[in-house]
Amino acid sequence: MNTISLLAGVANISTPQPILSIFSSPTELWLLAGTVLCLAELFLPTAFVAFMMGLSAFAVAVVSLVLPNVNLQVLLWMVFSAFFVLGSRRLIPKQNSKVLEDGKEAQTLTEIPAGGTGRVIYEGNSWRARCADHAVAIAPSQNVIVVGREGTTLIVMPEYLLHS
Repeated sequence: MNTISLLAGVANISTPQPILSIFSSPTELWLLAGTVLCLAELFLPTAFVAFMMGLSAFAVAVVSLVLPNVNLQVLLWMVFSAFFVLGSRRLIPKQNSKVLEDGKEAQTLTEIPAGGTGRVIYEGNSWRARCADHAVAIAPSQNVIVVGREGTTLIVMPEYLLHS
């Protein structure tokens, strides 16, 4: 008798059983995994990754009824998960970094000469700006309205021209 069997007999320790032996079929394991992953999405938002992995586990649960090989089921779950996660990205709207809102007020810091550029203060930051009308010059400390943006240059119009 070796030491391990002697200790197991004394301490009444049984050998660990594989996780699949707890369930009567792999289908039950996939259903449980799918449920746990879908519920995990409720409590730990993962941008639908856990939810999609849960859905793929449900799909493998259906396939496991006709495909008894557990190794192939795991491989199929990984493939389904990858396709579901990547496919769901098309359904989720892209989050753009802060979008510049047109029609908001700004104030000139420097003169904006006709056809040239100057500086404006917009939402607490200094921006390069030019007038939308190339024939109009804007003096410093004037209120302007942001009407567009080209790269990092704001397109502005003097407030008095828009409200007259």
